[in-house]
Amino acid sequence: MNMAPVLGSGWLTLLYKELLRFWKVSFQTILAPVLTALLYLLIFSHVLEAHVSVFDGRVRYSSFLIPGLVMMSVLQNAFANSSSSLIQSKITGNLIFVLLPPLSPLEIFGAYVLGAVIRGMVVGVGVLLVTLWFAPLSLAHPIWALAFALLGSAILGTLGVIAGIVADKFDQLAAFQNFLIMPLTFLSGVFYSIHTLPPFWQALSRFNPFFYMIDGFRYGFFGLSDVAPAASLAFVAACCLGLGALALWMLKSGYKLRH
Repeated sequence: MNMAPVLGSGWLTLLYKELLRFWKVSFQTILAPVLTALLYLLIFSHVLEAHVSVFDGRVRYSSFLIPGLVMMSVLQNAFANSSSSLIQSKITGNLIFVLLPPLSPLEIFGAYVLGAVIRGMVVGVGVLLVTLWFAPLSLAHPIWALAFALLGSAILGTLGVIAGIVADKFDQLAAFQNFLIMPLTFLSGVFYSIHTLPPFWQALSRFNPFFYMIDGFRYGFFGLSDVAPAASLAFVAACCLGLGALALWMLKSGYKLRH
């Protein structure tokens, strides 16, 4: 088996292009999401701080809210990075310059997803640093928090690759964002614990992979969660492998790329 394409340096050039693409407009891609998360924190914490109890009152609501907002920002920006890059390349016609070089599907996939992970993590760190001023926060299990942040951003980066391949126009990509990413994010427990929901909605929440990402990430801060972190990690890892296999098949077959 020829491993030269896999071990080549071409994917690093593609990765550099992905990083440069979002960094050159960092006011829009980094600062704007940080400001949005800060506004969410100020509004929701002010309105609900005295009315919502989480983890039986062991955690302040504003502190509970911060990891959820961090993870929400990580997920949304990871998806936005890979999906917008692919759809822009398809519409402007420069995707051919990615497909013509001797890059393997794994290299293309790795560059797009790693670029998405880096943008998601940069935004997440920015949100965390800004919001720490507004509520006390500890980091009980940093390895757990890092694992869920990396896996979550990789999943959304992969989903962004799939959406970018499937979509032919910006409005089709917006449908992914508005009817899939946003509802799953807001119904995942960012602003509440699922134990505050009626039984039906609690059961429905357990089919939402975003819930496991955010709940596991929160465990890294408080050592408390709605689901055992090992079970959440296994579910999230399975989603990552499944979506990764689908995205690699699309890239290898040239689905809506070469035909």
